[in-house]
Amino acid sequence: MHGVTPAPIEEWEMTTRNPATPSPWQKILGIELSPVSHRERLVSALGGFVSIVLVYAVSRALLGAAASPLMVLSMGSTAAMLFAVPHGALSQPWPLLGGHLVSGLIGIACLLYVPDPMLAGSLATGLAIGAMHYLRCIHPPAGATALAAALGNESVRAMGYGFVLAPLMLNVLIILAVAIAFNALFPWRRYPAFLVRRAATPEPDPAGYEAISHEDFVFALSQLDSFIDVSEEDLLRIYGLATGRHRELEAQAVAARTINSAAPP
Repeated sequence: MHGVTPAPIEEWEMTTRNPATPSPWQKILGIELSPVSHRERLVSALGGFVSIVLVYAVSRALLGAAASPLMVLSMGSTAAMLFAVPHGALSQPWPLLGGHLVSGLIGIACLLYVPDPMLAGSLATGLAIGAMHYLRCIHPPAGATALAAALGNESVRAMGYGFVLAPLMLNVLIILAVAIAFNALFPWRRYPAFLVRRAATPEPDPAGYEAISHEDFVFALSQLDSFIDVSEEDLLRIYGLATGRHRELEAQAVAARTINSAAPP
């Protein structure tokens, strides 16, 4: 309608499912009710399984079976980010690489120079969050990396900053490669999000909804003064799909009223 090109089936498949209106307790607990298909959930789970198998196997092959540790446990939560939320801002390569790197360095420094474990772990976590904020590489699992490093055993202490190179960054590079390759197998998913196939999104109707500029988004986000895990491109895409569907429903309603008024009494 109005010259709008319908989005592919994959796009509209997500919009045709209408979740129930959340109850007050669901809102309080923050229960996510986004209409995600079973296919997407199963693909995410499979990606998590494949990634951890490969991270462990490749790390074991490169470092040797006797190496300890072979894997940083925060890779489990990183897998959840890369395969369940591959298009999220916090899952992208710079947050992944920069977040784990800076957090690992901070964690090891706290392990080596702060003798009290409680203070070392707390300090490492807080400093890692602050550093990731300033370096624009917030990656939640990296907070666990900082804590794990700061509370490391004698084996980690003996490795010192070498722990950051292997196993930490080795694990990170492997899971990054797996995420790129795995997500490329599915047409509706791409990682990094920059590679996502852009569907034809409805153009704003001058007579209805107007276009939103980059400056508009910057202003709106500055008013929230909080990190939002949605990219500007995804927000524009959601806006285009929502307004396009709204205009289409309006056009259908107008057509129905026209037919009804033209019908003989």
